[in-house]
Amino acid sequence: MPAAESAPPAIELRHIDKRFGTVHANRDVSMSIARGSITGIVGENGAGKSTLMSILYGFYEADSGEILVNGKPAAINSAHDALRLGIGMVHQHFVLIDPFTILENVMLGAEGGALLRRGKASAKQELERLEREYGLGVDPDAVVGTLPVGAQQRVEILKALYRGAGILILDEPTGVLTPQETDQLFRILKTLRARGSTVILITHKLREIMAVTDEVYVMRGGAVVAHRRTAKTDAGELAELMVGRKVRLEIEKGPAKPGAERLVVEDLTLHDARGVTVLDHVSFAARGGEIVGIAGVSGNGQSELLEVLAGIRAADAGRIVVDGVEITPSQPRDPARMRDLGVAHIPEDRHRLGLVVSFEATESALLGYQHDEAYAGAVLQRHGAINRHCAALMDEFDVRPRQPFLRSASFSGGNQQKLIVARELARAPKVLLVGQPTRGVDIGAIEFIHRQLVEHRDAGCAVLLVSVELDEIMALADRILVMCDGRIVGEVARSDADERVLGLMMANARGADGIAASA
Repeated sequence: MPAAESAPPAIELRHIDKRFGTVHANRDVSMSIARGSITGIVGENGAGKSTLMSILYGFYEADSGEILVNGKPAAINSAHDALRLGIGMVHQHFVLIDPFTILENVMLGAEGGALLRRGKASAKQELERLEREYGLGVDPDAVVGTLPVGAQQRVEILKALYRGAGILILDEPTGVLTPQETDQLFRILKTLRARGSTVILITHKLREIMAVTDEVYVMRGGAVVAHRRTAKTDAGELAELMVGRKVRLEIEKGPAKPGAERLVVEDLTLHDARGVTVLDHVSFAARGGEIVGIAGVSGNGQSELLEVLAGIRAADAGRIVVDGVEITPSQPRDPARMRDLGVAHIPEDRHRLGLVVSFEATESALLGYQHDEAYAGAVLQRHGAINRHCAALMDEFDVRPRQPFLRSASFSGGNQQKLIVARELARAPKVLLVGQPTRGVDIGAIEFIHRQLVEHRDAGCAVLLVSVELDEIMALADRILVMCDGRIVGEVARSDADERVLGLMMANARGADGIAASA
């Protein structure tokens, strides 16, 4: 339970204000984080959460305001200052060296003097104590690169604890975890709380806020708009506070009406530059009028599968059939040909594959389709038609601000994603490849994007959805395939799926507890 009210807060932020040029990132933000509590901070993209935590951890300096740590004013100008004050941060993308052992990663930067052997012995003893005390379940001599992501995250927590952190900031900690690993993380967080540590949890997953936090702050437009005891609120209220309007948390969709096969994949095989098999005889089919979800922990071949199907990579073996047209490795193909066959692609990484951030929105809204007759003249592009096209997409897909000549980089992540979704859906594709459609997207944009996917399913499109978010897969998919180690390890009808079954399959443990899955 949280510490008594009489104790000074672990962290107190008073009137924090921060600007980046014309952007007012934090507006007079005040928070009080109780000692021995788990406090959530939620908000849409651009709400100011990350900026605020970056100020607390010393990455940025506030323009004005005050930070108190354990009741005392604190100057935090670097991560070193934060660590000295007992504040640690577990980043969304782990900062670990794969060839090093857990012990070596934890010691890095805190070696304990020139006599490394003596330092290692002392560090190993301390690590074993922390592991026992907090139930972290790691072997100090294990090589980090061989560990599953859940164990790697526990190493990051160990690093912070080893350096004396009594206050832990966790940034989107469950994005790459299976449900079982998420449950284990929550048990660890509750143990930390029980032993007096303070946890600040940044997440967009309201279910997790409700499951593990004691209280929650809601930010919108750089300011704190609400503070609630978790037991006195619910996900619906928090969503409305985040967005400023009512939000549908449940996706309204009727039963699928599958038609003819639009996409057939047979024995698709791919090796990377090192010769490692990343796609291992992958076979499945997707019909018009259904959403086929592919679940799996990130890095198990889903990204490569989408890139092969989109024509970005060439498979080493196997065949693809798109609406009756066969494609094999011996035939030249590229994204342009796949688009001509009616395949649209919403990529996982919008900055690497989805748009060019230095381009205006008009240009990003046309990428891949710039040679269409409607927009390309004999010599010059038809700029009037291009500008009208972008403006129409912005209106239809609620892209904000509605400024076609604004650089793509100036839009929030959610609005960049809407622009890509608009571009790919505008041509009523036969097959839609979707990778992590709501990654880094706020709850209002999530609602909109989900509705668009269902509408295109109902219009007869075959939708192949890749997501590490099991909530998203189970809400949208009509059938669910699970990938592990580059293979399809099972298929489950949506009506038979739950997080436990899918989580075990994602960990390639589908034989455990008698669980059966058909490939």
